[in-house]
Amino acid sequence: MVVAGLWAGACGGEAETTAGGDRATSRAKRTPTEEQTPKTKPSPSIDFGHGTAVLHGASDVRVELEVARTAEQRAFGLMLREELAPEAGMVFVFPGATSGGFYMKDTLIPLSIAFFDDKGEILKILDMVPCKREPCKIYYPDAIYTRALEVNKAAFDRWEVTTGDSIELDL
Repeated sequence: MVVAGLWAGACGGEAETTAGGDRATSRAKRTPTEEQTPKTKPSPSIDFGHGTAVLHGASDVRVELEVARTAEQRAFGLMLREELAPEAGMVFVFPGATSGGFYMKDTLIPLSIAFFDDKGEILKILDMVPCKREPCKIYYPDAIYTRALEVNKAAFDRWEVTTGDSIELDL
């Protein structure tokens, strides 16, 4: 999640800073509120955009997306979600190239993440596991990317999508 400055859809703990973009860069401490409904929206104040992606691997796969464009959206990502539909994900869109990592603090479900460039080429795919307390592992792609797509863990394997394949976005 982030993308979520540690981009990986989880916030929590003290602010952290790493090389790269927002969430991959810094994460503010957050406390859940009664109004939050983790299964659908992690926060009533964060309204994610929507779109679709077509992943071009062994075959084409259509994925329904939530879109995280702002620093706040990227920082919160998929944290506090209890589930994610099988053909759904969250795309993190950065204002420029970054190499920042993602982490899974306060993220409840295991995820896979594909880091890709502005042409849609997948540069790296990683599996990420939830983290209940600091210190949490930071997942770095060891590549410069402009977007990242988080989906349920092992979905890329199930879809036969791998490094070098492409992602076409309709945002």
